[in-house]
Amino acid sequence: MSADEERPAPRVDAAAIGYDADVDPAAASMPVSDEDLRAAAAAAAAERDAAAQDEQVRRELARLSRRGFLTLAGGGAAAYFGWRYLISRPGENGVPWPFRRALETNQALWQGLWSPSRLAPSYPLAAAARNPRVNGLVGLDQNADPAAWRLAVDGVAGAPLSLTLADVQALPARELVTELRCVEGWNIVVHWTGARLADFIARFPPLGRDGRPADPARPETLPPFLALETPRKADGSQYYVGLDLQSALHPQTLLAWAINGEPLSWQHGAPLRLVAPMKYGVKNLKRIGAIRYAFTRPGDFWFERGYDWYLGH
Repeated sequence: MSADEERPAPRVDAAAIGYDADVDPAAASMPVSDEDLRAAAAAAAAERDAAAQDEQVRRELARLSRRGFLTLAGGGAAAYFGWRYLISRPGENGVPWPFRRALETNQALWQGLWSPSRLAPSYPLAAAARNPRVNGLVGLDQNADPAAWRLAVDGVAGAPLSLTLADVQALPARELVTELRCVEGWNIVVHWTGARLADFIARFPPLGRDGRPADPARPETLPPFLALETPRKADGSQYYVGLDLQSALHPQTLLAWAINGEPLSWQHGAPLRLVAPMKYGVKNLKRIGAIRYAFTRPGDFWFERGYDWYLGH
């Protein structure tokens, strides 16, 4: 063959460049251009790169899965043994001492934020619930005779006082439409009628440390605490709360005898209850049977069962 004769185009095995010969048997002997060869080589290289990347991703996921499992297992073990440690600590008033320290920190925070000028939000009368929710019946005796109710006041000059509802209602009446907040997370707007506890303290002042009546105009002369209790039931049980003097003198703290303009029902604490909007509902004692002025912090029903004593918000 002379140099001037046309040479035939090269033929390439289709399988060698990734072609599927089963699709078209004739493709194995078809002439292939240089451009087709380069494209086939590039496609094969891309496929190899993709496979290599997939393998790298698979290995990375396996590594992360192992690390995640170990981290999760370690965190779970730390949480379990940490919890076991906490609940095994000696108890203080219903809870292990680490939890009691946390509650004391929360109490210190709210006491630090206290200001006599800070008021709970007030609402228009129309915002009050028509059927206010009942927040607990502990200490209430359904069989008690309402006509026999008296309010005992201890820590005043002379013998302890025994007051009727009329004695309390002789104080200036106040209307209050505000929220009752529960530690369970719910709240409700309620319309109350009653007398300010500050007016009650001024009318029936406690004895000071010197044994003489304290001056309500000088809070430093007053006992720093009040203890409030329900009348004791036939089985000896009762509900009781401790109240700090600052909260007692707050202008929104009432001795309430009416709800939504009507006398309190038994479930809402008839005939007289505490309304302290700056405290959670468990402090708002129903059916007050006794008020006692105290120089030492009195007991509190829910404090002894795992809550903080102050229970402000």
